[in-house]
Amino acid sequence: MTTLLLVRHGVTEMTGQVLVGWTPGVHLSGTGRAQAEALAARLAPLTLDAVVSSPLERCQETADAVLTGRDGLTLQTDERFGECGYGEWTGRGYKELAEDPMWRVVQYHPSAAVFPGGESLAGVQRRAVAAVRHWNAKLGDKATYLVCSHGDVIKAIVADALGAHLDQFQRVTADPASLTVIRYTELRPFVLRVNDVGGGVENLLPPPPEPEGQERTGGGENPSESDAAVGGGAGST
Repeated sequence: MTTLLLVRHGVTEMTGQVLVGWTPGVHLSGTGRAQAEALAARLAPLTLDAVVSSPLERCQETADAVLTGRDGLTLQTDERFGECGYGEWTGRGYKELAEDPMWRVVQYHPSAAVFPGGESLAGVQRRAVAAVRHWNAKLGDKATYLVCSHGDVIKAIVADALGAHLDQFQRVTADPASLTVIRYTELRPFVLRVNDVGGGVENLLPPPPEPEGQERTGGGENPSESDAAVGGGAGST
């Protein structure tokens, strides 16, 4: 099973006010840097096999904070985890955009949304999920790795992992510097956390090997790690 840690970048001076998109030169604010450092401290107990980021500065800076003190790891960039191409919407304020007829399509029928002069949300999901599958295959089924990306990209990946239609992805939240965790097994993904902004990560550590002939407990009755727990399971015991 491959464990993917999806992290949204910390806040910038423009977060929540303007749709930044691929605008260059947008860096973390002081608050954003503090968020990134706090996240890095939370994730310190986890061994990471790779740290991958969107090419945009706010993600690169957040990922760099996670890399601090992790000797032997270097930041890898994958444009497929980059922000949605918002086209003519880029740089416009949210209050203005909420008056655009396209806004309702984005909110209620995102699978049909194509930003003028930009990408479709369906296209964003395709490229992001393809990138996840690429890194899962590259790193192998014992890996734990981190991807720093953007809100809509993370939400699209979560919708895919849940087997949900893209039109449901607006029901998912990804706050700045939040942690979302998906574990990919041979048969299906399991969504372990969504929009987690605090608390420990000990339950994400790989379980110790069981003695020969003894099945792992805590995941339900099924011995296959691709099987869901019947009755809900007992958690990480």
